[in-house]
Amino acid sequence: MLTNVLVALDGSEIAEKVIQTLDELVLSQDSKIILCHVFPTPESEMELPADRPQPESPTFSYFQLEKQLQSYQENLSVKSQLELVTGDPADEIIRLANIYNADLIVIGSRGLTGMTRIVQGSVSSQVVEEANCSVLVVKPK
Repeated sequence: MLTNVLVALDGSEIAEKVIQTLDELVLSQDSKIILCHVFPTPESEMELPADRPQPESPTFSYFQLEKQLQSYQENLSVKSQLELVTGDPADEIIRLANIYNADLIVIGSRGLTGMTRIVQGSVSSQVVEEANCSVLVVKPK
């Protein structure tokens, strides 16, 4: 039985698909969902490629994402809570999964391949490799 499910959302279009997939899971009334978002640290923002869109001011992004997560939370049929943290996305997702003793992590994949995947890295791949629980990776298509 899935008691604690950590759902990692990044604010992109794949987040909607992750939530749709979550709705398809059969969860008991005793289940708890933790919706989380990880804001990159200033150090990791320095490493972002110059040709990719950069986030708006952190305050605006925080409140915008918090509202988005709250809207998802309102539509869930089981207990839930929000976690907005700062750090390395994969490390923080794994840390939260350990704190909440998650039975499952649900995470989206940007569908990167080849050199793009090597250069930008894959949070979902790192989470799959390092998590102590099962991981459901939601693909964009």
